[in-house]
Amino acid sequence: MLILTTHQAAILAKAAGPHLYWITSRAAGSAALVLSSLSVCVGLLIGGRLLKRRGPDLRVTHEALSLATIAALMVHVLTLLGDSFLHPSLGDLSIPFLSGYKTLWTTTGIVGFWAMLLLGLSYYARARIGQQRWRMLHRFTAVAWILGLGHALGEGTDAGQTWFLAMTGLVVVPAIGLLLMRWLSSSPAPQAGATR
Repeated sequence: MLILTTHQAAILAKAAGPHLYWITSRAAGSAALVLSSLSVCVGLLIGGRLLKRRGPDLRVTHEALSLATIAALMVHVLTLLGDSFLHPSLGDLSIPFLSGYKTLWTTTGIVGFWAMLLLGLSYYARARIGQQRWRMLHRFTAVAWILGLGHALGEGTDAGQTWFLAMTGLVVVPAIGLLLMRWLSSSPAPQAGATR
């Protein structure tokens, strides 16, 4: 068991100090990517009826993963306010195209964040929105997830690292596979006698 003395803890905190906000944001962003990918997988398993009611009810798992994703995204964004390298404003982190830092990828992340937040929390407004309308809206969550994935791969500090690509692949490849299965199974079948 590793036990740090007060002096060792102070040295560690001082060494991490200038980068603590950035490190925290990176970790939260990576966690959000994993959690959102798992949530997409579970949601597609539920919505695609691949389990055919034989398995466990995964709605609570899907909800917990979605809320954990939103929490990780909030930490990812808000800790950047303390970053001493970027010095972003709240506007830079929340308004598309405002930031001068990697504007395309930052904007992709911002749009993905707002879409994920609004679509995720829309679950709690289903009664007001209407079940059918909510289901139609909820399908756009996949687009928000894809925007987040693009942000992570385009702007993420760790995007070129083997560990990051392996971790991302473990959760993203199954989600993309399920998403493709869903899109292919829901596309209308060609009518008999129709010509191309």
